[in-house]
Amino acid sequence: MPVKVPWLKGVFPALVTPFTKDEEFDEKAYRNLIRHVLAHVDGLVPCGTTGEFPYLSVEEQKRIVRVAVEEAGGGSAGLTGAKPVIAGTGAAGTRQAIELARNAKEAGANACLVVTPYFLHPSDKGVYQHFYEIARAVDIPIVMYNIPQTVDRYLPRTVIEDLSDIPNIVGLKDSSGNLTYTMEVLEMTQGRIDVFVGHDEVVLPALAGGCTGMILASAQVFPKVWQQVFKAVQEGDLTTARELQRSVQKLARIFCRHGGGVAVKAALNMMGVKVGGPRRPLKRTGGALIHETRAEIQMELEKLGKVQFPIPSFQFPTSPLEERFGDLELSPETIRQAGLRLGSGAAGEEPEWVQLDLIAGPKGGPLGEAYAFQLTYPLHRREALTTILEPNLTVRPPTLILPTLEQKNLRQANMIYGPTQSAVAKAIVDNLENDVIPVSAMDDEVMVVLATVDPKALDRHALHHNVYEAMDAAIRGVFEMAEGP
Repeated sequence: MPVKVPWLKGVFPALVTPFTKDEEFDEKAYRNLIRHVLAHVDGLVPCGTTGEFPYLSVEEQKRIVRVAVEEAGGGSAGLTGAKPVIAGTGAAGTRQAIELARNAKEAGANACLVVTPYFLHPSDKGVYQHFYEIARAVDIPIVMYNIPQTVDRYLPRTVIEDLSDIPNIVGLKDSSGNLTYTMEVLEMTQGRIDVFVGHDEVVLPALAGGCTGMILASAQVFPKVWQQVFKAVQEGDLTTARELQRSVQKLARIFCRHGGGVAVKAALNMMGVKVGGPRRPLKRTGGALIHETRAEIQMELEKLGKVQFPIPSFQFPTSPLEERFGDLELSPETIRQAGLRLGSGAAGEEPEWVQLDLIAGPKGGPLGEAYAFQLTYPLHRREALTTILEPNLTVRPPTLILPTLEQKNLRQANMIYGPTQSAVAKAIVDNLENDVIPVSAMDDEVMVVLATVDPKALDRHALHHNVYEAMDAAIRGVFEMAEGP
């Protein structure tokens, strides 16, 4: 029977491996990373998937594990005042995995994380033999590692059940995200081994189901959140645990969908914890991690208070409404002479405060010309956007959204061209259905919305609600005032 390891529980970060610009292991950056996270976690996991272990040489892995053990303050000789280190020692072949496990033990690691043999897929019996021979060859606790996303197969449940009888096979990290699999393993092993969740998106249900801890890439980005989740589940406070999980769910999803540490490194670099980029063939940007995804990471980190970017000072428009449409080359006199109708609305609180100024008029008049001009000659960093309900389905009356502030980064642009657009579209459709906007306007008129959105806006749902309220007020100002008493 396996011997229970008392420290095998809690929050363990799957550490990235920092590299220099020349793709060499950056020891100084690695030590800084560990010092950044160590006080908030229960142990360390170097040289795993997030650590890009397939791209590391044997000598590099030895050095990385040794540094982790030094920074953790201990090693396999004892844990007094130290944090345990579970060294990734995965390899496609058994001989290589045994060598890595021996190296990890010599470096002072407290346990080894051994992935299912990959690339050339052995039979279930071969998989069992792989783990059995490693456990027999090296006297160190072994944590099995199931990650079908990269191995292209599950670690068979029956094999896990058999291996759980080996004394120094003490745990399993399950990164599949498949809760059915996780629960079956927990049922089949009957507490003989500890099961760790390794998929950031399903931490709460996995812990509630019986997992004793987590090994996560995101645990080096927001370890305190995971500690709070772990504590809440231990205390039976699932309401708090659920709220905490939801607060980081988008980042968890991004990290899981962009494995290998690329997205995690991007987040850490944004936070000022410099870890460099990934090793080739992984890419820092493009392909694996597009610019829009980086913007999403930045937005979510801002919500968590992990990063703060300087926001340029700005003021919401305070001039008379008819003087606000200079960017459309529509003077107050032109507006009056052409009979253009105006409305304005504001809603929300900082930082999701918005103000929308709306102008409507015939397609064949000055506003129609200004509408076409904005599409042909867009303002730099303030490009006008046609309001759509869904791809290839524009709103009627045709409506442009023109930001009043320059979009300095992708985060700001995503807010303007995401929730703002959809909320404006919904407000127009609802007011058509409620007969506020006359049916005749659908074909005869155009509208332009000057959208002022707080550059600090982060909550997409709150922003969508506020834009809808402001647009509804602006529409009523245009069309109900036009009808008169």
